[in-house]
Amino acid sequence: MTDEHPATDGQPASYDEWLDAIDAGEGFYLESPAGVGSLPPRRVCPETGSTDLTREPLPEIGTIDTYSVVHVATPGFDADAPYVSAIASFGPVRITGVVRGVDPDAVGDTTDLIGAEVRVTVETRATTDDRLVVLRPTDSSNDG
Repeated sequence: MTDEHPATDGQPASYDEWLDAIDAGEGFYLESPAGVGSLPPRRVCPETGSTDLTREPLPEIGTIDTYSVVHVATPGFDADAPYVSAIASFGPVRITGVVRGVDPDAVGDTTDLIGAEVRVTVETRATTDDRLVVLRPTDSSNDG
């Protein structure tokens, strides 16, 4: 299903608008006429250079492609460690987020997240009120 209108009435979607849409259960990505997907705040297709981007609904379920367990974080995130950071494919786009709903200390030993099905949400950091992209394993995933 294609939204025939440009990203936001001729204006590119902002990152905050994208987070708001995910939080409202209306996640989207931007697509060029060639079918290349990207995420806001894109103004131009990274592959074709087209500025004619339309909103497409973000698939509800993605799969984790790769992940890292962060035990030693940068100073701004050290109080949040340990945590799992992952990249997941949602149709034609890849989303980076923090994985919640799994024990970071068990990942890699007893839990392998590669291929795990996840949903994208917007939550706040454990130590601040900053919003962040969160990937949560689905009930059908064996990761919790």
